Amino acid sequence: MSKPVLFHSQKITVGWKEVIRFPDLGIQVRAKIDTGAKTSALHAVEIQGFEHQGQQWVRFTSFNEEALGDPEVKCEVPVYDVRRVRSSNGHAQQRYVIKTRMQLGALEQKIQLTLVDRSKMDYPMLLGRRAMEHHILVAPGASYLHGQP
Repeated sequence: MSKPVLFHSQKITVGWKEVIRFPDLGIQVRAKIDTGAKTSALHAVEIQGFEHQGQQWVRFTSFNEEALGDPEVKCEVPVYDVRRVRSSNGHAQQRYVIKTRMQLGALEQKIQLTLVDRSKMDYPMLLGRRAMEHHILVAPGASYLHGQP
């Protein structure tokens, strides 16, 4: 007997670009929804690993596009993992992975994020397949279905 299928009504539909919030980091950013990417990536600079109470942590600077004043946000969070990630141009690099709460429309869930300098990219955040599994359907012709930036 086959497994039951989750129906469309049990998932949220998003456009190819959306606004995503990370309340535990104090960050709101525009994100490109990328079904071709396995992992999600958040723009970060000044990325530095350190030890805190015997655990590996990472500090970094990111940006809150919602901020009225200084958009820089300095973060310190536990490291979830360190992974070798291959970018779209084929280059592989070691990246810190953190796990944090994401809010996208009515959806709130913990996701894994790699930290990488995306300053040359159009969007500071890339939402990959792993974060979308079981919860998100993508409407490639639509954008900002859950609020404008």
